[in-house]
Formats: sequence, C-alpha cells, structure tokens
Amino acid sequence: MTASPLFLDASTVRRRLDMETCIRLMRTVMPELSSGEEGELLRSFIALGEGQTFALMPAALTGDQGFGAKLVSVYAHADHKAHEGLVILFDRVSGKPVCVADAAEITRIRTAAMSAAATDVLARPDASRLALIGTGLQARAHIDALARIRTLDDIALWGRNPDKAEALAAELRASGFPARACASAQVAAEGADMICTVTASRDPVLKGEWVKPGAHVNLVGSSGPMAAEADTALLVKARLLPDHRPHVEAHGGEVLRALDSGEYTLDRLDAEIGDVLAGRAPGRRAADDITVYKSLGHAVQDLAAAAWLHQTLRSPT
Repeated sequence: MTASPLFLDASTVRRRLDMETCIRLMRTVMPELSSGEEGELLRSFIALGEGQTFALMPAALTGDQGFGAKLVSVYAHADHKAHEGLVILFDRVSGKPVCVADAAEITRIRTAAMSAAATDVLARPDASRLALIGTGLQARAHIDALARIRTLDDIALWGRNPDKAEALAAELRASGFPARACASAQVAAEGADMICTVTASRDPVLKGEWVKPGAHVNLVGSSGPMAAEADTALLVKARLLPDHRPHVEAHGGEVLRALDSGEYTLDRLDAEIGDVLAGRAPGRRAADDITVYKSLGHAVQDLAAAAWLHQTLRSPT
C-alpha cells in the first residue's frame, strides 16, 4: 500500500523546526542555489484584488532531497495571518508527494533564520545594537534568530502602531532582552549596528541618511516589485547582497525603484549571499562598510525545511 503524505500543521512545524536547525539548513541550501546545483524558477503571481495575491514558487533540491513548491496567498490588511498556504514536497525517486506542511509557519521560521545566517557573515563581529522596524510575527522571530549569532545589548523597536511596539518591547524585556519602543523609525535606526525592516509597507520606512557607517541592514518585509522598505539613498551608499540575483532583479522593489531613479545600476549589485556563505565571495570587507542583505525568500528554503521535517518525523517503516 502506498503511504499517504505526511501532513504537518502549524503547531507541529513550530514545535519541531527549531531555529538553530533552520539556520544550519539555510547556510547549506543557499550556497547550493547560488552555485546552480538546485533549480528554481522565478515565482509567479496572480493578482486577486487590492492587496490580495496568490503566488506559486517551484524548486528542486539537490540529490535525492526532493522537489516541489510553495503555494501561498498574501493578503494585506487581513484580520488573519498575512501568509496562508502549503509547502508540498515530492520524492525525487518516485515522483510522489511525501509531505505537505503549513507554509506560514515554515516561512516565519526560515525567513528569520536566513536573516541570521546573512547577518552572521555581514555584520561586524562586535555588532550588538539592533533596530527592528516592524512589530509583527517576523519581528519576534528575528529576535529569536539574531540572538543566536550576536549578543544583543540594545533592541530599539518602531512600528506604525505605538501600542504594539510598546507591547512587543515589554514582552521582550520579560524574556530578558533589553528592548525599548521608539517614537520614530529614525530614532530606532540611528546608531544601530544591525537594522531589520520587517514591515508590510509599500513605501520606504528606512532612509539611507539614518544608517551609520559599519551597519548591516536586512531588508525583509518587501517580497514583491511593488513595495520597497528602504530608499534609494541607502542602496547608493551600501553594498547590496541579494539572496538570489535573478529574483531581486525581477522582484526586488528597492532595486527596481533605485533603477527607475537613474541613481543605481544593476552592475552595482554585489555577490549573492549563498556565495558569501560558501566562501566564494567576501562578506564584510571593511569595518565602515554598510552592507544590505535583500531577502525575498525562496522555495528552496521552504523545501529544505520541509525535507528535514519529513526525514525527522517519517515512520521507520
């Protein structure tokens, strides 16, 4: 009898996919994507209405790890999770689906894990002051991830809703983190060694003039061509390292706006983060470099997490 696919709901993913493991998976899978060992097509979008999108993200992992896709809806201003969907893993040998996992929970964990992996090779070793712009699920996940690769001596938070920022700061302090809510994004960002933008904003919430020499920035919230979390001034003064160059050239909102301004050209894009993680390209070159990691998120990341969960949880029989 053919075994049924393993179905993993959000609570199972959250309980079994720990952040340390996911950071390790991201450090492995992204070099393979950058080297061309893994196959991934550009994601495709179907607009369903104002602020409503359906996306299909297909990819194949190396060796016998499998292949598949993430199918996800992205709804802005929804009264539920912004991302809803499934990660579907197929067996490489038989071609049969073997695992179906909650996409929102995998995305929450692997996005922050990937930011931590990037920050580890791009931020200064002594970086300890973190600014978080955004107060949603990714904000909390990024604290969990970044605390594993740097000592966080100061966490400055800003969000459009001051009450949510204060509540998150209080929650973090109760967990032992030195967190404070700030009156503006500028106050949060100025003086920070590391900055993460994790918002749903369509227009820049971070200005280049606020970012000090030597800082590292993770641009995470904008995952499509119509939104940009940072202004062109930041890209002009920084080294921008994409997670996957073809995707960032096609869907990186900050890059597309910078190109339209005439102040930026594609030849300024630096190495992919996978090449840095593999040692094929340099990370931080100088103490006063401003580095920017542009995260769009990729199906290989989702599938790597699903494949690990499937391997870990599948029955011995």
